[in-house]
Amino acid sequence: MSGVVFVGAGLASMGPWSSAPIALAVGIALGLAGLAVFPGPSRRLSRLLIQGCVVLLGFRMDLGALAESARDGFGLAVATIGGAMALGLALGRGLGVDRKVGTLVSSGTAICGGSAIAAVGSAIGASAPAMAVATGCVFVLNAAGLYALPLIGHALEMSPRDFGVWAGVAIHDVSSVVGAASHYNGSDATALDTANVVKLTRVVWILPLTLGAAWLSRRGAGAVRGPAIPWFIGPFLLASVARTFVPGVDQAAGAVRLVATSGFQGALFLIGSALTVAALRKVGWRAMAQAVVLWVVLAGSTLAAVRAGWA
Repeated sequence: MSGVVFVGAGLASMGPWSSAPIALAVGIALGLAGLAVFPGPSRRLSRLLIQGCVVLLGFRMDLGALAESARDGFGLAVATIGGAMALGLALGRGLGVDRKVGTLVSSGTAICGGSAIAAVGSAIGASAPAMAVATGCVFVLNAAGLYALPLIGHALEMSPRDFGVWAGVAIHDVSSVVGAASHYNGSDATALDTANVVKLTRVVWILPLTLGAAWLSRRGAGAVRGPAIPWFIGPFLLASVARTFVPGVDQAAGAVRLVATSGFQGALFLIGSALTVAALRKVGWRAMAQAVVLWVVLAGSTLAAVRAGWA
């Protein structure tokens, strides 16, 4: 019976009557109620949905707009990633967080949540419990950001472009970045497109960060097993090339957005269902305190930079 409820709720969350916050909330409710099923397949499917929908978004941006956004966001990426890593590691030491857990929390906050945690964790030889704790911290704040940032953005009357920049930096995972930005300004997709590019310009930093973490962890102590740039960046760029040079692709932008939105809502439902009582118990207060302080500082400083016109 629980399987029927779970599948039915997931399909309903993907409908046009739903939205990103609703899909996430339904998933969280089922997870906390113990009604979530198929945890392994759900994790794999949510990742595939997110990656596939990111690729679809490439069909909505031509190369000129993509290059302009990436160029404008390069300096911000360098400053915020470097600052987040430095502050995160310092907070971890000050709070007495396990060194590897502190490194994973810092990496996930600085770049792109679970993807960065998985890549850096494999490079430094982090244990499964350490990665679970770091992922749990980031996941909870990821969900908080999905709800909180749009409310703050509307209260401050932020433009779609400014909100997209802020969300791309201040929200951890690609899925929640897109979820927060996709409904920020109704049918206007400026926030969505901006947030997506800003986040992807950060995702490519997984490679140097992972290699650096492995080297610092202990030179020569094991091979780096997972630092590759995520595969979906290449197809995303190819989709943008098609949008630029293939006649008629731009006319399908509305349909592409509809499919991508539905896919992201389904992914957020599955992600929310992973927030179980057992998962919350694994998150220690020290690691969570590190994650919260780091996230608040990163989000606050980025918001100030955007409002001042520096980003």
